[in-house]
Amino acid sequence: MTSLVKQSDAGADKNAKPRVPLLPEAWRLEVGAWSGLRVSASAIRLEVFVQEQKVPLAEEIDAFDDACEHAVVFDALGRALATGRLLPDGHIGRMAVLKAVRGQGLGSAVLLALMSQARKKGFVQVVLSAQTHAQGFYERHGFVPEGAEYLDANISHVLMRKAL
Repeated sequence: MTSLVKQSDAGADKNAKPRVPLLPEAWRLEVGAWSGLRVSASAIRLEVFVQEQKVPLAEEIDAFDDACEHAVVFDALGRALATGRLLPDGHIGRMAVLKAVRGQGLGSAVLLALMSQARKKGFVQVVLSAQTHAQGFYERHGFVPEGAEYLDANISHVLMRKAL
């Protein structure tokens, strides 16, 4: 079982009612192929990116998913809560945590698992395209911004890089 990282996740609603935190024993993290995690990962991504952020469905699910390593956090009842992916070229992407459980370290757990996978694959660095509101989250994990902000799916992003 993966241990909980006690750092705030990006996007946590500062005005939300206090939540009962998920203890490490209350969740598990799985890393694997799209074939095994597709249903769970895509459900989170559809809720966060398509419904919440209004990203067009055609832009959200893409041909890269089959070639990626995916990470998904599940609660004790087997419900998918957070996800992300590692592309074959060392890019991390599609990081998403359900709104109800943000700020409890699940995004950190996914990110750390994907960085670990990248190391195992021999990468010496990882790169990601961060939504600018999440830049601080990635900076707390050692990522450094590069270049100017740009729009992707009509959302402001910045390229970020971290040596492994």
